[in-house]
Amino acid sequence: MGIAITPKRGEIAETVLLPGDPLRAKFVAETFLQDAVCYNRERNLLGFTGTYKGRRISVQGTGMGIPSVTMCAHELACEYGAKTLIRIGTCGSIREDVKLRSVVIALAASTSANTENILGLHGIRYAPAADYRLAAGAARAAEKLGVPYTVGTVLTEELFHNDPHFTDKWAAWGHLAVEMEAAGLYMEAARDGARALALFTVSDSLVTGELTTPEERQNSFTDMMRIALETAAGEA
Repeated sequence: MGIAITPKRGEIAETVLLPGDPLRAKFVAETFLQDAVCYNRERNLLGFTGTYKGRRISVQGTGMGIPSVTMCAHELACEYGAKTLIRIGTCGSIREDVKLRSVVIALAASTSANTENILGLHGIRYAPAADYRLAAGAARAAEKLGVPYTVGTVLTEELFHNDPHFTDKWAAWGHLAVEMEAAGLYMEAARDGARALALFTVSDSLVTGELTTPEERQNSFTDMMRIALETAAGEA
């Protein structure tokens, strides 16, 4: 039995979508999954399993930040047999050409967090990267759906920085956006033998100052959700 989640054996699918907001997990389950059943309410981290295009898929809220997402990812992979973990979250654009409400497919994630040492890689700077087949599948799904997207590296930080000196530096080094989970997810998945991908909808721009509303972040951003589900369904 897990610490963050406490479902019964067999209630979680091998492919799991991971929104940070538990209410986004509920929205995905009610909007897209057939015969969805809630298997977890522990710590209010709602989790559901149903089917999408005949493929059994779970969606599990994780909470915010590296500690929360890595705990959930570890339990999903090591205690409940999940093999594919696809994060569906939000990010802040740090480049003018990465537009509000567009989708970012994170091939890799830089971070200043000390996650490598915590996971036992002392003295090593690990390069957290997505599973290529998942990333390629997400790009194909976005093309098919006609959704604007960008593929590249994101910055995983403990804060959404709005200091232009900070964001300009990382943008100059090719980073697209800042968020709070991808690097931890990629490291944990690699350690646990699972495949992982992080998809993001741009919820705000640290360049232009544009913002989306809390209601949009919880209940919309359906383009990203469809891309994730099509990617998951394509893994069958």
